[in-house]
Formats: sequence, C-alpha cells, structure tokens
Amino acid sequence: MAGKDSGNLKTVRLWRDAALRARKLRSNLRQLTLSCPGAGGDPLESPDAPQLVLPANIGDIEVLNLGNNGLEDVPEGLGSALGSLRVLVLRRNRFARLPPAVAELGHHLTELDVSHNRLTVLGAEVVSALRELRKLNLSHNQLPALPAQLGALAHLEELDVSFNRLAHLPDSFSCLNHLRTLDVDHNQLTTFPRQLLQLAALEELDVSSNRLRGLPEDISALRALKILWLSGAELGTLPSGFCELASLESLMLDNNGLQALPPEFSRLQRLKMLNLSSNLFEEFPAALLPLAGLEELYLSRNQLTSVPSLIAGLGRLLTLWLDNNRIRYLPDSIVELTGLEELVLQGNQIAVLPDNFGQLSRVGLWKIKDNPLIQPPYEVCMKGIPYIAAYQKELAHSQPAVQPRLKLLLMGHKAAGKTLLRHCLTEDKVEGDQGGGDKEKSYLLFPPLGSKGIEVTSWTADASRGLRFTVYDLAGDESYEVIQPFFLSPGALYVLVVNLATYEPRCFPTTVGTFLHRVGARVPHAVVCIVGTHADLCGERELEEKCLDIHRQIALQEKHDAEGLSHLAKVVDEALARDFELRSASPHAAYYGVSDKNLRRRKAHFQYLLNHRLQILSPVLPVSCRDPHQLQRLRDKLLSVAEHREIFPNLHRVLPRSWQVLEELHFQPPQAQRLWLSWWDSARLGLQAGLTEDRLQSALSYLHESGKLLYFEDSPALKEHVFHNLTRLIDILNVFFQRDASLLLHKLLLGSSGEGEGEGEGFPTIAVPTPGQDSLRATQFHHYVEGFLLHGLLPAHVIRLLLKPHVQAQQDLQLLLELLEKMGLCYCLNKPKGKPLNGSTAWYKFPCYVQNEVPHAEAWINGTNLAGQSFVAEQLQIEYSFPFTFPPGLFARYSVQINSHVVHRSDGKFQIFAYRGKVPVVVSYRPAKGVLQPDTLSIASHASLPNIWTAWQAITPLVEELNVLLQEWPGLHYTVHILCSKCLKRGSPNPHAFPGMC
Repeated sequence: MAGKDSGNLKTVRLWRDAALRARKLRSNLRQLTLSCPGAGGDPLESPDAPQLVLPANIGDIEVLNLGNNGLEDVPEGLGSALGSLRVLVLRRNRFARLPPAVAELGHHLTELDVSHNRLTVLGAEVVSALRELRKLNLSHNQLPALPAQLGALAHLEELDVSFNRLAHLPDSFSCLNHLRTLDVDHNQLTTFPRQLLQLAALEELDVSSNRLRGLPEDISALRALKILWLSGAELGTLPSGFCELASLESLMLDNNGLQALPPEFSRLQRLKMLNLSSNLFEEFPAALLPLAGLEELYLSRNQLTSVPSLIAGLGRLLTLWLDNNRIRYLPDSIVELTGLEELVLQGNQIAVLPDNFGQLSRVGLWKIKDNPLIQPPYEVCMKGIPYIAAYQKELAHSQPAVQPRLKLLLMGHKAAGKTLLRHCLTEDKVEGDQGGGDKEKSYLLFPPLGSKGIEVTSWTADASRGLRFTVYDLAGDESYEVIQPFFLSPGALYVLVVNLATYEPRCFPTTVGTFLHRVGARVPHAVVCIVGTHADLCGERELEEKCLDIHRQIALQEKHDAEGLSHLAKVVDEALARDFELRSASPHAAYYGVSDKNLRRRKAHFQYLLNHRLQILSPVLPVSCRDPHQLQRLRDKLLSVAEHREIFPNLHRVLPRSWQVLEELHFQPPQAQRLWLSWWDSARLGLQAGLTEDRLQSALSYLHESGKLLYFEDSPALKEHVFHNLTRLIDILNVFFQRDASLLLHKLLLGSSGEGEGEGEGFPTIAVPTPGQDSLRATQFHHYVEGFLLHGLLPAHVIRLLLKPHVQAQQDLQLLLELLEKMGLCYCLNKPKGKPLNGSTAWYKFPCYVQNEVPHAEAWINGTNLAGQSFVAEQLQIEYSFPFTFPPGLFARYSVQINSHVVHRSDGKFQIFAYRGKVPVVVSYRPAKGVLQPDTLSIASHASLPNIWTAWQAITPLVEELNVLLQEWPGLHYTVHILCSKCLKRGSPNPHAFPGMC
C-alpha cells in the first residue's frame, strides 16, 4: 500500500479539491488541442521529431494543449502568436530543456505542464520570465537540480517535481510564500528540506519515497499543512514536534519502520485518514484511540496481536484495514462501529468472530480469507456480512454443534492404485474376529476393478471423536481433467498416490509434478501427503531409492518455481526503480508502458505466490494393501494431520444444530434417492429441522459452499432446485467423461430397449423396435456415439437415453442440462438466446470432446474476407501465457462461457472461430511444445482503420469471461500481453508482445 498509487486507499477524495483548484483556471477558457501527423507512433520507427504547424488566427486562445506529440521544440513566434495564452500543456514530448519560446509567454502564462519529458535542465532565463505562474508541473523528468530563479515565482501556488533526481532543493524555495501544494516524491533527498519550514501557506506536501531517515523537530512550523505524504521515507521515529501539526487531515506514514507513535500524537484531532501500514507495530497504537474524527485507518502488514476494546470510541470510522497481522481475536466492541464500510481482516489468526458481528451491515468491502475460522465457518464468512448475520441469528435459535469433518482427495495417475487404497482404508475391520484376516485377504483375491470415474465415500475414521472424512477418489484418466477442478477446494487434505512398482525418475513430471502444480494453482497453501502404493512389489533398496527420488524431485521443482517467481519479482522491482518515462522509452523495455500501480499489484501477487507454497508433508509414505500394519500406519498419519490445529485449524467448525439436522434430512429416505429437490421440498425439511423459510437460504448456502450439495442462488434457471444427491450427479458426470464407445453404445441400447408408448413424459415417443429394426437402431446409435467422441455433439433425446435411469421426466433432463451448462461442460448449439426451441431437437456441444474439427477461419487468418477479397486491417490480439501450468479443462469451459456472446461459431480442438455481431473473433489455445515454453491462450479480432475500436469492443466481453474463470485459480501465475499489430501484419512467427493487464 506504499505510495500514492495504492488503489485501495480512498485518499483520492482528499486530493480531489486540489485537482479542482488546479483546473479552475481553465474553466470557461477558449481551448485548443493540436496533434502532429504521425505523433504517438513507435519512437524506434520514427526517430525524427514531428513538426508542428500552428493554425492561423489563434491569438484569442487561452489554453493550448500540445501534449503527446513527440516534440523537441516548438515553432518560433509562439509568444507573439498567442497573446492571450494562460495555460500551456507540453506533457509527454521529448524536450531536454524548457523551450525558449515559453519565456515569450511569461508575462501572462499562469499554468505550465512539462511533465513526462526528458528535461535535465530548466534554463534560468526561461524560469525567470514566468513571473505570473501559479501552477508548474515538472514531474517525470530527469532533473538533478532546480534553478534558484524558481524562488522568484512569487505567485506560484502548486508545484510538482516528483519523479526526478533531486538531491536537494534551492535555498530560494523559502521565498515561495504562496505555495500551497508541493509534490517532491520519488527523488533522491536524504534529509527533510529545511527550506520548506518557511512555507507558512503550505497545505499539501508529498515527500514520499525519499530517504529522509527522520524529520526535524521544528516541522511544527508547517501549521497550515492538511495533507502530508511520507510513504517509504525511512523515518524510523517521529519527533514530538510532529504532533503540533494540528491542521493535518490526511497522513501517509506507511513503510517507515515505525514501532511506536509519540504519546502526543492524539493531539492531531482533525485527522480523518491515517495510513500506518507496512510498519513494525506489535501493539495497537494507543495514541490513535482518542482521535474521534478518524474515518480511515490502515494498519495492514504489521505485527499486531490484538485490537483494544476502546476502538469502539472511533465512532466515525468508515474504513479499517488490519490485514496480514497476527491478530487472534477481535474485541466484542468492534460491532459498535456500525458506520464501517470497509473491513479487511485477511491473513490473521482469527478463529471466532464476536457475537452480533452481523450488525456491521454497512460493510461492503469485506476480506477475511486466510484465517482459521470455525465460528462462523470459513464458508459462511467468505459469503459476506449478511450471511454471518444469518448464521449468528440461527445460532441464537439453535444449539451449537461441532462437526469435525474433513474432505480427503485421492489424486494420482491412472492405475496408481487409488481405488484399492480407498477400499482398504475405509472398510471397517471386524474387531476380535479371526475372520478379519480373511476379510483383508478378500481384497487381494477380488480387488476393485479400478475407479468408475469419480467416486465419493464417507469414512468415519475415529468414531470416539466423531471425526469423519468425505473421501473423493478422483479418476486419473485425462478425460476427467475438465471436471476434476470442481472438487479441489480449500481446507481439504490432498493425498497424491504414486505406483512405486512402475515409478521411474523420468516419469516424475507426469506422475507427481503436474498434480502438484495443479493443486497449488487451484488451492494455494494446500496440504499434500504423498503415498506410494504397491510397496510390496519393490525390493527394500529399490523402495528407498524411489521414495528418495520423489522427495528430491519435489524439492527441486519447488525450488525452481520459487526461484522463477523471485526472478519475476526482481524484474518488477527493477522496473519500479526506473521512471515511468524511461520504461516507456522503448517497446523492448521490461514492462513497457505499465504504470507503477499495476507493477505494485503484480509484485504483490508474486509475493502472495511465494508465501503460499504447497505444504507437502514428508517423507513419502510407502504402503502395501497386503500389509494391515502399513495401512494402520497410514490411517494414523491421516488422523494426526487432520487433527493438527496448525495444519487444519478450522476442522472443528461450529454449526447451528438446525443446519446439521437439515443436512442429515436431505440424505435420509425417501428424498435421499431423488435426483433433486424443489425449494419447497427443502423448505419442508427445513421446518422439520426447526428452520423457517426465511432462514433456509443461509443454511443451503453454507451446505453448497462446503460441498455437501449444490444450490445456485444466483442462477434464475436453477435457484428453485437443490441438487442434494451428489453421488448420482457424479454418476451422471461419469457417463460423459469415460470416453468408452462400447460402454456408451451399450447404455443407449439398454436405455432404448425399455422405451415404449407413453414412456418419458415430454420426450419424443420411441416405439419398441422389432427384431428387424435392432440393427438399424444400433447403427444409428453408433453414429451418435461417433459424433460425440469426435465432435462433442449429442441431441437431447440421446442424452436422455444415456442418463437412464437417472432421468425420468423432461424436467429432470432440462435441469441437468442447465446444471452442466452452469458448470461450463456443454452448451445448447441451436437454442435461440432467451427463446424456447418450439419443438425442434436441441443439440448440445461438449467442447472437451472436439477432436479433429478445424474452424473455418483460414480466410480471416490469411488476410482475405469471406468473399475471398483481400483487405487491409489492423489485427488486435491479446495473449495469455502460462509458464508453470495451464488449468485443466480451462479451454473447454471457456468455450462454453463465451457462447452467449458469439454467433456463427465453428469449433476446433484448440481453436474457436466466431462472430461478435459482424466482427470476426478467434480464440486459440497453443499447448507448450517443450518444458521451457509456456502454454498460451489468445483472443484476436480485427477491423479496418480507423475503426479499430470495434475490434476492442468485440473481444472485451470475451476477455472479461476469461478473467472470471481465472479467478478460480488464485495460485496460478500467468501474464497478459498485447501482440504487435505490425508484426502480425508482416506474418512474423514471433511478434513483439507489449505488457497488457497486470
């Protein structure tokens, strides 16, 4: 949050008045903006400065804007031609010194902006001539010093010399008696300039990002000061005289190594905004508590362990940021801050929120993640204050219930032994029965025939303590990659299963490395246990060597990833150390044209990724399902990890008893066998649990967030239904993702054999086939299966046959298809937007099955239109690059998500060609060709000049949809670039990439 660029602070409100004052001279003035031909182009391709030609009869112009023209000089006679000029803007040009022509305007010029140039000297004569100047902007230049003549500008009110190379200020600065605003941030000052202490009229001062290393005691002389920025000034301490600045309203002291505030700090009674983030406070500064007028308080990234109850005295507080500290609890009195609009608590150690926390109903910006929450549970807190209020209200109606339950996910390559391991772990043994050994041996005689896809099992690991695992056995087959991410969630224990009998060091990337990257991208800081199966098939030395190799390669991969992220963070630091103008001097510079704000955001993300690495438990645990002792050792290990408070602090979450009963009722006969329940069905169950209808939604929301059932309150098509039977839903998903042609054909034949007159209400009637029709029916179904496996296409009535006996009525099928579309697995190919199909057959497309189609985009790609005529157009292409891992199933889900935005689409396995209105767009995925190359996903369009804006309008909704999907992967590292249109037009195989959204 250091620096003026922090997007989270609302201090812009305090600067707004200054901006209005800066613009007041321009109101109702006659203005003119001029652009040179060819200005704003690539400076490497047009090294010559553009020539500016002033139009005739401009003598009455009062505001002239010549910014962003690449000028190195201005036309002679400028002063004589502009006799009425009062405001001159020369920003973003190439001036090395102030043009002499500016001196000709000095007798009437009141505002001059020469920011973002290459100034190394101003010129004493030119400065002396600007005797009427009231506002001067010299920021983002290369000035090592300022001329003494600057002090003679007696009318100067606002001066900006930020982002230069100033080591000191001239003594004449003390003569600027009318100066109200001064910005000197990002320079090379080593002490606070004493000349400033004479500026009695100064109201706004920014000396951030200078190595001041302290403030003078007599800084109290600046009694008119209202806004003071001291971010990153390396102060260490504040003098007592600082507390005499009684007019201060806004104060930035972040990133200064402060450990305490002077006791007299409480005298600053006019203070409304205070930023103390990124300091070294271990205790909440007591001197803040008497500041009754405080509206914004930022204490992020300190070492606070508690918050005092007297914070309730800050009754006008609107914003409170306490994130990334060590706070274990909040005082009950915090709920008295009913005016709060922003409350940020993430990255602390808070387990329980105070009672009546829901009273903070005005809080709009709420962040609480990365806390060991148990009351309310994490899933409730993440939904926001209204859900917390509902939870606490329900807890007052109902007895609390502690529910120790943990999600356990078995992951691994195909044939790793996950299913057999699951059976051996979760099956109960017969205690004290000699037949128990026979029961264990039965697994060896009749082992499970591999996973059926994705399976869910409930396992009571410790009945005495009520500890239960919900075990998810995730299929290792690649065809399931598109749905696996739905089951990866925070707060789960991940068991990565490796077949030690077949493991070889060269197989590490596919059997271990890829899985770790995916889990880390989806769930940063996830807990992973590596289990090696089939240990009985390995010799003792072989077993040791393979376990050590896995451990060694995991360490190498983690080290490589961390070093890569550290290097990227270092590049960002180097870019931040350079002036924005220097970064924008060449398109080949790192982070060309990227603002400081976006760079800081990028650096914060790198730091988050570095601080949230996977928690990989070591060593590798070798297990043989033939050995009961090894299985028991694994059970004990899983139990000890689950109950480790530092690893899973929110295991023992507290729920209202009514919520727990509601969950149990959903899984009891007769409703347990149904595929879905209506809202009213769930409401009746809620009444049995003691929940009135108005209290039901918060309970269902929690059960959805915790993965017990599916309830999409934000979907108009699904919000009236509760999908409680996850086992049957997973069985349905397994039908679509096993990719077994013979199995699909068998299901179709079996489903159609029972169809008769009147069966399947709402479906086309399918008569019982005669023996002579069996062959024809089989041939027809074979074509459907072939079309599905190659092109991902299925008609609705065939989907119904595949899903028997799960689907009995039209409503069942329609709801399931809406659900699959909500999950991003398929879309209706021929349904008009917002309209019914009116009896025609609905066809559904499953993008993850598209194998060999090539979209009809060759004409567009090759530079001709659909009629075969050549055109001259600018191509706009945004490219996302994924250097570590590409989220599995992302391209297929993205294909579904964009369907509502496009028409006339044609899909290929890795490419989509479509139209946005009349504008063509192409979405392309390019898998990495080697270890050192990233996966890329690009979105492209084109338009003929000067209508390139239509290309931007075409792809913007598609970019937004992709960004929404990527938010589901908080641990993912990716970059965004805009490819050079000139390189694309030349057909360059490696077009230059400009940094895009960071």
